[in-house]
Amino acid sequence: MPYQEQNEINVAETIKTLRQEKKLTLQQVAERTGFSTALLSQIENHLISPPLGTLGKIARALEVDMGYFFGVGRNARFTIVRHDERRPVSRVASKQGVKYGYSYESLAFEQKDRHMEPFIVILEPATRKDRHAYSHEGEEFIFVLEGKMEVLLGEHVDVLGPGDSIYFNSEIPHKVQCVEGDETRILAVIYSPKT
Repeated sequence: MPYQEQNEINVAETIKTLRQEKKLTLQQVAERTGFSTALLSQIENHLISPPLGTLGKIARALEVDMGYFFGVGRNARFTIVRHDERRPVSRVASKQGVKYGYSYESLAFEQKDRHMEPFIVILEPATRKDRHAYSHEGEEFIFVLEGKMEVLLGEHVDVLGPGDSIYFNSEIPHKVQCVEGDETRILAVIYSPKT
């Protein structure tokens, strides 16, 4: 997929550049997000790839919409993204090749002033388990395309299969992961209120 590799979105560089343009320190962004400066530094230096909810919190801290990280977009009333034009988010889990269990592709990177962020997300077996649930403002809709997905939503745990979906308030601590060591593909749509 040379086209995809060429047009990969490097979220890490975008975050770092925007933070520097706004003359904010890592400590100031940490205070606004509740994340540690160490985590933010790892994200900016492309040592880890943040979950989508984490990107949402960083976007609010930097006073932009989450879509800013995936492309400003064109000034049109609609956008069509062909399957071979998807924009994968640049993924380097760590210099040691540690996998955190997900990768994703933006499906609406050309649409300007969007309120929703649709993604194809690949949940894969993680070499490093992240036991933390995340929360952020907004709402999420997830539809399972292939495989099985475990969802932790507050105290509720469930397994969803192909054709199953879930819609929830993103302020509830949540986490999704594949089960049984098999790769899972989902469609995830995140709504984040405008900043």
